[in-house]
Amino acid sequence: MNMKRTLYILLFSLLSFAASAQTIAKAEFSKALGDSAYSQGGYDDAVRIYETAIENEGSSVELHYNLGNAYFRNNMLGKAILNYERALRIDPTDQDAKANLEYAQAMTKDEVAEQYEIFFVSWFRSIVSLMSLSSWAITAVAAFMILLVALLFFFFSNKPFLRKLSLTVAIISLFVVIFANVSAISLYSMMNGSSEAVIMREEAYLKSTPDNSGTDLIKVHEGRKVRIIDDSMREWKEVELEEGTVGWLPAVAMERI
Repeated sequence: MNMKRTLYILLFSLLSFAASAQTIAKAEFSKALGDSAYSQGGYDDAVRIYETAIENEGSSVELHYNLGNAYFRNNMLGKAILNYERALRIDPTDQDAKANLEYAQAMTKDEVAEQYEIFFVSWFRSIVSLMSLSSWAITAVAAFMILLVALLFFFFSNKPFLRKLSLTVAIISLFVVIFANVSAISLYSMMNGSSEAVIMREEAYLKSTPDNSGTDLIKVHEGRKVRIIDDSMREWKEVELEEGTVGWLPAVAMERI
């Protein structure tokens, strides 16, 4: 009976592995087709292939980054910025996506004043973005294991030097565990927040009220990033610009990151 159960488990594992391998191979094949179309100047085909791959196989940094490049080559600045942003949501440490996003944003018509944060907020954000979510999780687990070992030495060792050293290691490990978990939670929140969107229209006006007859407050252009602060209506969204201007935009004028 145990042998039969073991064989079933082994067979299930092999089938799962084969299915995963097939999915990965299919995703790589789709990406290769998109890359081939892109390299030959077929940007419309590349966009279609990358979009289909994301829909069928799921999002990845590479697919969104390449899709952003294809849109950029097609002079679709809003879509390009949207996909660079989505790539960075998956991996905030990706330098290629960061560089291309900055380059694309520099080509938008809106001049966005640089926003300043309290120095320790910027410092924390920069540290959190140094590693991926999985890397922070691994760091937290590794530090926790070291903490446990250090505590064992502290409680069961008879040597004063070893007890002192293990206590120091335990304190440092505890700090790392806490910081890694906080960083992972913060990074997860940054990656999965759906309150930001990118303007897709060549130009749009922020309105004082959720109606076309509302007063025009300010004109925004394709590629501008906004933060949605009122999502209760279907056709209109209340948004906030970087400098704090608040107004209403048609939902069709933007796309969520």
